[in-house]
Amino acid sequence: MPAVAQTTFNRLAVFATPDNMAEGEDRSRPTSAEIISASEDGNTVVYSDSPLGVLGFVDITDPAAPVPLGNVAMDGEPTTAVIIGNRVFVGVDTSTSFTEPSGQLRVLDLESHEVLASCDLGGQPDSVARADDGSFVAVAIENQRDEDLNDGALPQMPAGYVVKLAVTDGALDCDGQSRIDMTGLADIGADDPEPEYVDINAAGEIVVTLQENNHIVVIGADGAVASHFSAGMVNLDDIDTRDDGALSFDDALADVPREPDAVKWIDADHFATANEGDYQGGSRGWTIFHRDGTVVFDSGNSFEHAVIQAGHYPDTRSDAKGVEPESIEVATFDGTPHVFVVSERGSLIGVYDVSDVTAPRLTQLLPSGISPEGIVALPARNLLVTANEADLGEDGGARAHVMLFEATDEPARYPMITSEGADTLIGWGALSGLAAGDAPGQLFAVSDSAYGAQPSIYTIDATQTPARITARTVVTRNGDPAQKLDLEGIAPDGQGGFWLASEGRSDHLIPHAIYHVDAQGEIQGEIGLPVELLAHEVRYGFEGIALQGDRLWMAVQREWGDDPAGQVKLVSYDLQTEEWGAVAYPLEPAGEGWMGLSEIAIDGDWAYVIERDNLIGAAAAVKALFRVPLSDLDPAKLGDTLPVVTKEKVRDLIPDLQAQNGYVVDKVEGFAIDAAGTGWVVTDNDGVDDSSGETLFWSTGDMRAAQ
Repeated sequence: MPAVAQTTFNRLAVFATPDNMAEGEDRSRPTSAEIISASEDGNTVVYSDSPLGVLGFVDITDPAAPVPLGNVAMDGEPTTAVIIGNRVFVGVDTSTSFTEPSGQLRVLDLESHEVLASCDLGGQPDSVARADDGSFVAVAIENQRDEDLNDGALPQMPAGYVVKLAVTDGALDCDGQSRIDMTGLADIGADDPEPEYVDINAAGEIVVTLQENNHIVVIGADGAVASHFSAGMVNLDDIDTRDDGALSFDDALADVPREPDAVKWIDADHFATANEGDYQGGSRGWTIFHRDGTVVFDSGNSFEHAVIQAGHYPDTRSDAKGVEPESIEVATFDGTPHVFVVSERGSLIGVYDVSDVTAPRLTQLLPSGISPEGIVALPARNLLVTANEADLGEDGGARAHVMLFEATDEPARYPMITSEGADTLIGWGALSGLAAGDAPGQLFAVSDSAYGAQPSIYTIDATQTPARITARTVVTRNGDPAQKLDLEGIAPDGQGGFWLASEGRSDHLIPHAIYHVDAQGEIQGEIGLPVELLAHEVRYGFEGIALQGDRLWMAVQREWGDDPAGQVKLVSYDLQTEEWGAVAYPLEPAGEGWMGLSEIAIDGDWAYVIERDNLIGAAAAVKALFRVPLSDLDPAKLGDTLPVVTKEKVRDLIPDLQAQNGYVVDKVEGFAIDAAGTGWVVTDNDGVDDSSGETLFWSTGDMRAAQ
């Protein structure tokens, strides 16, 4: 019998939430895409946007080209919306305080967006779910706690509950709503239940998570509590519990409450939970429960380890919730039942085949965008859609967005580089410089100050797809991880060691310097910058290093104080004479952002540089590879008038950055030509801090054929 092709998911498009703003509206205002749902025909998605207090509507009839349908003001904070027929049912939090929670369930027309009705819920709504047959909706009334009061400890009254409302021909039976009591069930905070998430199975049974109470409740089709049980504890090893700028997975946590957030039925007897956990380390995984409370599967540390291997581990959350599984979705694609696990802080989606609920199989990791909060599967249209809540527009970063993925039998396009398969668990990220080894496809990369407590050199095998990080070498000084480094460039020294360029920042006491390390990463020598350079220092220093015979060349990222406008330096250092020199490099005209260099590599008769702006998404204008003839690299003495090199554009990198159908990232930071003449490019994911965590890695083909 021929093998069944495995379903894969590849990104189709990204939709930025500001695109839903009306003409003339201030697009700089913070927005969000939080919980997302879809119309029954799968052509429209609706997401909650609490910063704007609106519901956002998007037409995905053509999923590769989403069309904005505008925002609808909710006069409160929308939490979750579900759609039955041509009616949208949305929970709206109207609370003025934690002690006096209030909220409504509002009904909108899907086409006109008119608000048709409102039901008072008596408390603060969180999750809303619809029955499969559209006959009723259930609402989790969380009445959430004040996390700044008594360290967020329970109880904090009033208690939460679940509301069940009948739906007939699109109309809610507000007067006939039933309030299902959750008090007295949990071992933790029994008198203060906080229902977090609800889901309804085909039999009309409701499963409810009480996250802060670490409890799960099953409500029968008759509206009465049928069963309830503790979500239990997990023990975790080989994890990182310290926010210290180091990727060290040698810690352990014992008896950690799962504290599940989202929950979804898999079948009549099983449901899956995303275990967000709380702030004391976090449970970091997901679980499949039998309806009687039996745990039939728990991911333990395996989901987080997969995120680590993909370069998406958020070290700044190590002391809190780690990768923080937040949402979960269940759907069957091409006959195979899937569970999709959303890592909010890792900005990644784990795709699992749950044909055997006792042994789920991780088949793929998807780059969801920044801080995914919601997810909806549309198997009838072969689509998966995520809502990503973080809006970094105020800092010049990516805006909140919706991302669409297509189910296909084509190869997965992501990840493009991974440490999966290495002999030990290798955490990595913030790849900021690239260099070639002696063999085809052998590359080396360095990480920057995002992991400053553990600066590292990574060995990459680019002959595999995806490329594999096979080893990590920590840069050390006297045997301990070297501090005060911001590595941005790497070049083999020809003797098994490396030359490393560190971008200094004097206001952070990080020196601008060149370091020589041996094959074990131990620093053998340090070369500080001369006063002729430091006298004109600007924080943006060396962003690449290359070796030409006995001379090192370093690219300075941006203009220093003595540079003419629109020019930066390529600085040289003669290893024999210890003399410094430089040439001037003319930058492309600056647009809305700044222009600068982020890499230098030498191959044959050419020096290659990456030139880029610092802009993201549609605003990005210049991300390109240029080359300069080595004959132009005739350095003048520092302080003298520098000769200006000629440059030639080799490749526009923006189409490469668009190939994943996401937004264009800003930091293209590494380039190298390997021993076979193949060019390779890598992006810096900022250590998954205010970033999607995506690392893009690709080949620019045979670079010597054009020489």
